[in-house]
Amino acid sequence: MGILSWLGFGNNSIKQAIEAGAVIIDVRTPHEFDQGKIPGSINIPVDRISTQIDRIQKMNKPVILCCASGMRAGIAKSTLKRAGIKDVYNGGGWQSLLRKL
Repeated sequence: MGILSWLGFGNNSIKQAIEAGAVIIDVRTPHEFDQGKIPGSINIPVDRISTQIDRIQKMNKPVILCCASGMRAGIAKSTLKRAGIKDVYNGGGWQSLLRKL
C-alpha cells in the first residue's frame, strides 16, 4: 500500500464509493463553499464536523470529504473514523475531485 492510498487518496476506492452512492461533504468554510463547489455536495466545515456525526451516520452512505487541498479533509476523515464511521475517504481538493466525477 502506497502512502497516498494510506492517506485516503486511492482513486479506485473513491470511484467505488461514488458508485455506491457516496455523499460528498465539503469541509471548507461557508464562504469558500459559496465561491465554488461540487454540485450536490454538502458543506460541513471541518471545525463543525464533530457536531454532525449523528447526521452523517444517519445518511448511511459512504462519505467522501473534500476541501481546498485535502488537508482539512484529512482532519475530518480522522474525526469521523474515530467516531466509528468506516466508509470515509479523503477526496482531496474539491476541484480535482470534481474532475474525477
